[in-house]
Amino acid sequence: MRIVSLVPSWTEYVVDLGCAGELVGRTKFCVRAGAAAERIPVIGGTKRIHLDRIEQLKPDLVIASKEENTREDVEACRAFTDVLVTDVRTIPDAFEALEAIGDALEKAAAGVTWRSNIEQAWGEPHTGQGEALYAIWQNPLMVAGYDTYIHAVMNWWGIGNAAPASAEGRYPELHAGHLDALAGIPILLASEPYPFASKHCAHFASAGLRPMLVDGEAFSWYGSRMLHTVDYLKDMRKALDQLPR
Repeated sequence: MRIVSLVPSWTEYVVDLGCAGELVGRTKFCVRAGAAAERIPVIGGTKRIHLDRIEQLKPDLVIASKEENTREDVEACRAFTDVLVTDVRTIPDAFEALEAIGDALEKAAAGVTWRSNIEQAWGEPHTGQGEALYAIWQNPLMVAGYDTYIHAVMNWWGIGNAAPASAEGRYPELHAGHLDALAGIPILLASEPYPFASKHCAHFASAGLRPMLVDGEAFSWYGSRMLHTVDYLKDMRKALDQLPR
């Protein structure tokens, strides 16, 4: 089977399912594409793909996501190949998609095993005392809202989402007035899609927030990354719980 993945987290999962040799195309953000990643042609980003390159690769299957890819690109790919589109907004969605992709790649047993192992590692939803904002972008400041996979991950691990209910959209923009009302709240500065770094912490601290740099993959990647980051997520929850109130 010839596979093109338009989703970084699913690219990693394809590799972990044992199908690295069947990957014939990936995005530039698919940084976990196996030991021979440099040999896999890059077909653009997740939002700006090169359809002509994908068609030239003659894939049997394109793996896409409603979150990361545009409807127009998905429909264009469907004109010349099969497309599997995932829509992961909750943890159960993520579990089901593990099996769906395993089935599509003729790795059904492996898909069931991955799901079982992740479900066991994640356990039941956790309770916690802490809450935080989760920043995904700067200028304008954008945070994860409530109808997002990031929100679902935070809640599962006992981290309350402090995004203002009045802020509209799945990834609402926050202004100075919002921040004034959130003084003292931790703000998780993700490593992706915007590459927050230590140099950004002073800005948020001056706004009265408590900045913490976090691994964006742990909160926003599904697939096999869910298993690889269990210890990290446990530690993040503990760190937030231990912050002085």
